[in-house]
This record gives sequence, C-alpha cells and structure tokens, in this order.
Amino acid sequence: MLRIKRVPTVVSNYQKDDGDVLVGGCGRNCLRDCCIHGAKLPLYAHKKMNETTPEKAVSPTGAKEIPVAFLDSLLLGEVWEDRMEKGLFRYDVTACETKVIPGNYGFVAQLNEGRHLKKRPTEFQVDKVLQPFDGNKFNFTKVGQEEVLFQFEASEDGEVHFIPSAPIDVENSPSVVAINVSPIEYGHVLLIPRIFECLPQRIDYESFLLALYMAVEAGNPYFRVGYNSLGAFATINHLHFQAYYLAMPFPIEKAPTKKITVIHEVKIFELLQYPVRGLVFEGGNSLQDLAKVVSDACIFLQDTNVPYNVLIADSGRRIFLLPQCYAEKQALGEVSSELLDTQVNPAVWEISGHMVLKRKKDFNEASEENAWRLLAEVSLSEPRFEEVKAMVFDAIACRAEEEAELKPLPFKEAVPVNNKGSSVMVSGNHGCLVRQ
Repeated sequence: MLRIKRVPTVVSNYQKDDGDVLVGGCGRNCLRDCCIHGAKLPLYAHKKMNETTPEKAVSPTGAKEIPVAFLDSLLLGEVWEDRMEKGLFRYDVTACETKVIPGNYGFVAQLNEGRHLKKRPTEFQVDKVLQPFDGNKFNFTKVGQEEVLFQFEASEDGEVHFIPSAPIDVENSPSVVAINVSPIEYGHVLLIPRIFECLPQRIDYESFLLALYMAVEAGNPYFRVGYNSLGAFATINHLHFQAYYLAMPFPIEKAPTKKITVIHEVKIFELLQYPVRGLVFEGGNSLQDLAKVVSDACIFLQDTNVPYNVLIADSGRRIFLLPQCYAEKQALGEVSSELLDTQVNPAVWEISGHMVLKRKKDFNEASEENAWRLLAEVSLSEPRFEEVKAMVFDAIACRAEEEAELKPLPFKEAVPVNNKGSSVMVSGNHGCLVRQ
C-alpha cells in the first residue's frame, strides 16, 4: 500500500468538520437528513439531446429562447456574485496574478497562494483508483445548502426550464452544481451527479453523459469540464466533476494529434508533441455515442487501476483522456525535490496547461521549459502508454461486442494488443505500473 502525505484542496466551507457525528439538526443547513427535509433549491432543467451530435447541440436550428442563460447568468453572473457577496469563498480569485508564459504553447501561470492555506494534512492512498465510499469522511452531502447553486437535471418535455425554488427529491437523488470555495478561476464549480447516492469517485456512462450535457449547455469553448480519478489528485472520494471558465485556449487544445481509429463513429486520436501522453475523442452520431465510448475507456482504466484525468473541451466536442502516474512516483520517491518543493499537484487543469502555482518564486520563474519538465513526470512512459492504449481499445471493442451480442464490431481499424495480433483482456485490480 502506497501513501503520501497529502494536503487536500478545501472545496467546501464544511470540509474541515468531516469527523462530526450529527444527531438531529446540525444547524448548518446541510444536505443530510438532519436539514434536507422540506428544503428547496433552484432547478435548471436542461434539454435531453437524444440522438444529437455535440455540433448540433451547440448550434440548434430554430432554438427557443431559454429562460436563463446557463453560463452567463448562473455560473458567471448573478448567482456567482451572490455567493461572493455572502463571503463563501476562501479568497478572491479575481485578485490572483495570471500570465501567459512565453513559448510555443502558451502555458498559463496563476499565482494562487490561497489554495494551500488553512488546510489540514491527511493520509491519502494513491495506488488504488477505486476505493469504497466512506460516509464518515467529508462528502458533498455535508456542504451547506448556500454553497449549492442549483439542481441540474434533464427536462421532461425536451425544453429548457429554470425554476428559482424547486423541492429537492431526495429519493430520486438529483444532480447538483455547487461552488468550489477554493476556486482556480471565476465560475469554478463542482458537478455532483446523483448526490444522495453517495457514489465513490468513479465514472460511469450516466455521470459522464451528464458532464457532457453541462459542457454543451454552457455552449462556450472557454468553459471546460474536468475530472480527476483517485490516484490522479482527486482529493474527495465522492463522485464529482469540476468546471470553470478561462477565456484563452489551453495548451493541450493546441497540441497536434494523430488519428488512430474509429469506434461507433467516434474518432480517436493520440496527442503528439505534448509532455503528457493521452488520447483525444471526437465525433460520434450522437452525444450518447461519444459518452459511451469515452466512459468505456474510463471504466477500463478504473478497473485495471490506472489513474487518469479527463478534460471535456470545445463545448463537449473534444474529450482528452490522460492516464498518469505522478502521485505514485511521489510515493516511490522518484520525483526530484525541486519539483516536490513547488507543491504543485498536477491534476487535470495543470496537465491541460493551466499551471496553478503556490509560490511567488515559481510564478516569477515560470517558463515553458519548467512547465514541460513537471508535466513530463506526470506522463506514462511510452512503452507503458502503448500497452495501456492497446488494452483500452480492446476493452471498448469487447464492450461493444457484448452489447451487440457478438455482432461485427463497428470500427474501421483493428488495433492488436500484442505482436501476434491477438486480443488480451485484463481484468481485476492490478497495480499501477509506473517504472520507466
């Protein structure tokens, strides 16, 4: 068992109180049984896009005027400002210094000293991507209702609706969007699927489709949705995605790619000339097809104990899947003290090129070379990545076979797992291999 001393990001004002045992009302207006009965929260009902491609979903023909703008009003406007005025954030993210680092990729450096203040050290196991949900530890049912912006659910009639005050249907476990009280950027929020089911940090098809819906609903390429698995710098084992708005391209979005294969009309590419090796998914006949292929890949990585990060970009049109091994290298003592001293935990945002730095020295000395050197330590080695990539394709194909009852696979190029051209499925809880 590998553990490293972790200092997790505080995402809720009630995270420090995770050891409390509550009897009766807790007085904090939280989302648990003691406070939830009779409570109401705003509800944003998004259009359920059956058999709709991401391209069509972002630019619908003859679309009706929606009652409230999802991104401008809910996430970046009145609601966010309201929470700022109430003093719910641990610092003013708009005061953080930000600059674009000179170079070919334009890495973004932010000095965010507030993110490492007022935190408590903890022991975090980094060699198990799947860990059971533990209700005694902090989870999102413990957040205050004032930290929740709105419920996010599919509309029943196919149209967008916004209800300022809607009952919370605990039995049907709504998904909610809450603020991140330690934001990286303006509008930094958490998407928590089916919150009352208390799911561990593990992607499934339904949760990933919901995250895609959120990216599509925002309809802005500068609003990205991210995911960190356990072992890849998720610090809370309660299923959640993160999202925020940054009005510039991420370096990873500008990296060249090479097309590898097509599965269910979803094109799969490999990142080139970027410090972290990864896959890029685009297309599909529907948003559901895209969600199915990507979630199948994520499920395989989880089940075979490979930590990973996901970036949903370009309003849901492009998904980056990035297996990584930095946390385990830390635990094994394979990361230089120079990199460790930066205190940067390279999760999805850092890997994508938004470098959140915690020391003034690192911000002043930020360079493309330094960013590249850190992210290169995050990446799987080329042999290990090729092995994982081949197994991911094989797993997606096998799942497609199961669903089609062994009908011919609808992909154009077969990718053999080994030199003999045969396929090998790997199952069970295997250790994450990180040796170079």
